[in-house]
Amino acid sequence: MSAPGHPRELDAAAVGLILLLSLFWGANLVAIKIGLADAPPLRLAWMRFVLGGLVVLGWARRSGASLRLVPGEPLPLLALGLLFTVQIGLLNLGTHLTSAGHATVLLNAYPIHIVLLAHFFVPGDRIDVRRLGGLLLAYVGVVVLFARQLVGGGLVTGDLLVSLSAFLLGVRIIVMNRQVQHIDPTKILLAQVAVGVPLFFILSSLVETAPYRLTVPLASSLLYQGLVTAGFNFIANLWLLQHYRPSSLASFYLTTPVFGVAVAWLLLGEPITPDLALATLLVAAGIGLVNRPRRG
Repeated sequence: MSAPGHPRELDAAAVGLILLLSLFWGANLVAIKIGLADAPPLRLAWMRFVLGGLVVLGWARRSGASLRLVPGEPLPLLALGLLFTVQIGLLNLGTHLTSAGHATVLLNAYPIHIVLLAHFFVPGDRIDVRRLGGLLLAYVGVVVLFARQLVGGGLVTGDLLVSLSAFLLGVRIIVMNRQVQHIDPTKILLAQVAVGVPLFFILSSLVETAPYRLTVPLASSLLYQGLVTAGFNFIANLWLLQHYRPSSLASFYLTTPVFGVAVAWLLLGEPITPDLALATLLVAAGIGLVNRPRRG
């Protein structure tokens, strides 16, 4: 068995796990949409991350990961926590105002934003012809998704908020790459929870007046978001990154928006319109191009 320091080639089990994680990520926006029927956006956010934080904290204790902060860590962790709070808040607010299918496609365009931002802020990570083609394909997909709404009205406000959330997700990943390369990923996630939960709770208490109620769909949504997305997916993805090359994993995640649209159709009955189908394929193809390993 390969040590974490010596990445190995992908095998069938790893591919199966990656596709399972992609399915879980894709279904996360559907879970959020279900939860939003019984809880307002900011309240749903803090409840979800309480559960996710408890799962990751339990895993950290079990694995022996050190959570002690060392000099140089608090400030970048605080910045990431604030950025995370804004990004997730926009995501929940946007998903509340649009369809789960639209939100899935728009959020999962974040690798495209990463490539564009990295060109300007990460030394040596430049856009080449292939990546430029991927950027254009994915952005055309986003335009396709907006075009009909700009002409005839509809979900444009929610789509704009989710698109901004996707951009901030790209910013957050670039910041993590530049500022916290030597910080344990467990600390990063728990710091985001430590900052986000109280802020979401305070903001929700101030602006959201809907009464608290716990329903089966809401409980299922929270358990999925907290245990599966914020818990299992984080731990499994960390394991994959420790054992396999990131470049060999990236291309499989282009299936995430496809899975998300399919799950929204199956569970919520959202129609797969021609513009949604085309946008999904364009964004997935764009992600595939920008994540394709460079030769040589």
